[in-house]
Order: sequence, then structure tokens, then C-alpha cells
Amino acid sequence: MRIPARTAKYNLGQVVRHREHPFRGVIFDVDPEFANTEEWYESIPEEARPAKDQPFYHLYAETDATYYVAYVSEQNLVPDSSGEPLDHPEVDVMFGEFRDGFYPLQFGLN
Repeated sequence: MRIPARTAKYNLGQVVRHREHPFRGVIFDVDPEFANTEEWYESIPEEARPAKDQPFYHLYAETDATYYVAYVSEQNLVPDSSGEPLDHPEVDVMFGEFRDGFYPLQFGLN
């Protein structure tokens, strides 16, 4: 019998930080369990590989030097307590104005 995946701890629009690496980001999608490629998973050093049976988050991520999209396991995230918005250029496309550590979802009309 398969055990269902846990409920996600973090929410869309929430700003988070990586537990060990120097980047933070805003969550724009959540997979209830690992849903990336085996090649991606195997590229992580074995001693640092997260369990697959936990939520994985898609982030608009940034460091002091660059912007990118990250895919991060729940165990490697912590809430961001800086109270600062992100500068990532994709954030404005999907989210409204930053407030209280969150970005509200914003959908354009077609």
C-alpha cells in the first residue's frame, strides 16, 4: 500500500530561504512529491540527496548575483524572515504587491 504524500508546509507566494545555500525565493508551484528527472536527482551528491516522498517547491530564486528558477525539497527550506521583497523579474508576472512576507497570486485576463 502506498502512503500518500504529506501536505505542503509552505504556500504559493511565500518567500523562503534555502537552509544551507545562500539564496531565497518565492514559491510559484508545489509538487506533492519529487517530480523532476532522475538525472537531476542523481546529480545531487548522495549524502545530500533529499527523500523523494516530500513536497518539492518551484521557486523564483535569487542570490546577490543572479536570478533563476529552483526546485527544492521541503526539508531544505525555511521561512524568510527578512521582510524584504525579491527583485526576480518573473515575480511581477505572477504575483501582486509584496506584503507581510507573501506575494498574492495575480492572474491576468485573456
